[in-house]
Amino acid sequence: MKTAGMIVLAVLCIAGWWFARTAFLAAYLAAWWFCSGLVMGGLANVWVHNLTGGTWGEAIRAPLLGNARHMWLLAVLFLPLLFGMQDLYPWALHAANGSQRWAGELQVKSAGFKSAWLTPWFFILRSVAYLLVWSLLGHLSQRVALQRSPRFSAAALIVYGLTVSLAAVDWIMSLMPLWYSSVFGLLAGTGQMLSGMALAVLLATRRHPLPAAMVFRDLGNLLLMYVMTWAYLAFTQFLIIWSANLPHEIVWYVARMHGGWLLIAWLLALFHFFLPLLILLFRHAKEAPLLLGWLAAGLLVVHLLDVCWMILPSLSPGWMQWAWSVPLAVLAFGMAAWIAMNRQAVEAGHV
Repeated sequence: MKTAGMIVLAVLCIAGWWFARTAFLAAYLAAWWFCSGLVMGGLANVWVHNLTGGTWGEAIRAPLLGNARHMWLLAVLFLPLLFGMQDLYPWALHAANGSQRWAGELQVKSAGFKSAWLTPWFFILRSVAYLLVWSLLGHLSQRVALQRSPRFSAAALIVYGLTVSLAAVDWIMSLMPLWYSSVFGLLAGTGQMLSGMALAVLLATRRHPLPAAMVFRDLGNLLLMYVMTWAYLAFTQFLIIWSANLPHEIVWYVARMHGGWLLIAWLLALFHFFLPLLILLFRHAKEAPLLLGWLAAGLLVVHLLDVCWMILPSLSPGWMQWAWSVPLAVLAFGMAAWIAMNRQAVEAGHV
């Protein structure tokens, strides 16, 4: 049954690639970024625990370290995006046609640097470097000598912070190459750590026996911190761009104010910030495993919506194509994650 499902999904993905390549690749990128956030964001929270200590980290270390073992697989699954980069990135298409027309439209001082930065060979080289670094960090974090090392964790957090910021600029921001934001990389990295913590909280609420109430209170406080940091960065980016009102800066938000995307923005404000904030402000809510687990699951769903909101409006396909491409990509990555987790559980049972 599992094999049959994988074959069906593979055939559907190939069909999606063939008939609507841009829509499928954009949805694929969104699903890939979400899954990589669960892995690397979760691992970053383990590094934070190595630096700060506390009983909260003991409840989440094992599954998050286990997930990091599969970063190499996510690195391999990124290859279709490199093969299809001309269908996603306008600068790559113009470069293939021998044109730099998109760069000529940007009348700012950074135009020359951006033209040099966004060249296909350099983009591929940087992408491979990010993936190798993340895979190496995932591998080194499994070593007994480094699993709890504060020095390694501090260095790993610095490297991860730099690479995730650059990767967000390269893979997401450059979908609209005329737009830029100095806070975007930090915002994307914070979203990954939020999703990693949400997954950790969800897994902690399913443990048997359950951790102590104090552990859930600490995990709830950390989740609250991530929710507030994400909201602060997202609002700061919007406020600065809105107040300046420059054409090459507002283009990103203009694309997200039409075709139903404005409704998605309000849903994110409500369910990615206001509702979690309201719940997590109460101590009893943070100490209730059932409620905290449902909240964490809801944040994962809404964060996937946030990732789609960051990526999909930058491209032209409409809602009819998003209606099938996004569920297909999410289902494909969900199937891969389910198989990997089952294999991880079997291997743990044999130890």
